[in-house]
Amino acid sequence: MTFDEKIDRRDSNSSKWDMMESIYGVSAEDGLAMWVADMDFRPPQVIQDGLSKMLDHGIYGYFGDETKYLNAIEWWMKNRHNWDIPREGVFTTHGLVHGTAMCIDAFTNPNDGVILFTPVYHSFAKVILANNREVIEMPLVNNNGRYEMDFKAYDASVPDNAKMIVLCSPHNPGGRVWSLEELQKVADFAIRHDLILVSDEIHHDLTYGVHHTPMALIDGISDRLIMMTAATKTFNIAGGHTGNVIIENSKLQSKFSQRTAALGISPNSFGLHMTTEAYSPEGAIWVDDLMKYLGENKKIFEEGMNSIPGVKSMPLEATYLAWVDFSDTGMSLEEVIKRVQEKAKIATNHGPTFGTGGETFLRFNIGMTRTDILKAVDNMKVAFSDLQ
Repeated sequence: MTFDEKIDRRDSNSSKWDMMESIYGVSAEDGLAMWVADMDFRPPQVIQDGLSKMLDHGIYGYFGDETKYLNAIEWWMKNRHNWDIPREGVFTTHGLVHGTAMCIDAFTNPNDGVILFTPVYHSFAKVILANNREVIEMPLVNNNGRYEMDFKAYDASVPDNAKMIVLCSPHNPGGRVWSLEELQKVADFAIRHDLILVSDEIHHDLTYGVHHTPMALIDGISDRLIMMTAATKTFNIAGGHTGNVIIENSKLQSKFSQRTAALGISPNSFGLHMTTEAYSPEGAIWVDDLMKYLGENKKIFEEGMNSIPGVKSMPLEATYLAWVDFSDTGMSLEEVIKRVQEKAKIATNHGPTFGTGGETFLRFNIGMTRTDILKAVDNMKVAFSDLQ
């Protein structure tokens, strides 16, 4: 396949395309869907071939014998991230939002506090609140278009009910790849305040020449660390709803296993088959090609946004989700949204949903064809042409 292939996703039960008119008022007929975090590309052929084998076999029973699945995860994490996973500590969840909810359920109690470094992926706060826990926001510092952490301020504001941190690494929506030093500071912060650390690393394969370090490789944190990974964002198979919670500590393994059993959770066989095929040499080649393509999309989009006076796209180190700041336009976010949706005809994620610090931002998904990226940039320039 080529990433330039335009695939019509309308009327395919695509949340991203078929729901944007009802939510944002942007028609799929002539608008662009740049909100939901899936891409407009088909997965690699190795995944399609694996699914074809399932279809040819024709029986879709319960999944058993996870040997090949675990081998594939083990191979990928070692070869792509230099991480030797604890094989006995791999738990499969129905995606990582579910994985986050399971961690909150297993390792905290009602009314406990869960720390988020905001702005951050909006589903974290949703599942924290839905589990009757408190969201504790610790705002990131926007240092000239680059998010940083202020642990001096964080240390002074940890409430007594705080029991957990959910870290997004790499960061969504800011696109930061946290440095080794920053990750060590997060780990030390969790240790100082006796907090369980959940590290959501779903975007770990989607980096632009910047090295991502798994939190599992950081010193001194294994007795309180929960790792979360998935092939879903990397290979555009989010509909398979399959992710992994990976735990090294035996006591935490036991506690998580008990909650999994109590809730009667078992995996989706389609997701497991897709993940097994994805985590392969063929999958690795596809990801390398994907990142070259996304890298050019990133360049075009960032240059286009930054050419509009008062608009600044935060430089992406990872993810295909661009975080664009409109604060210097002098407009309210409501006016910005009106222009983006009605004039540019683009559906985006609104910044305030990501928590404190997102008030002047919109998030744009650049995981689309080059033609659509160029169209998006042109539409945005027209929508804000009076600022030129």
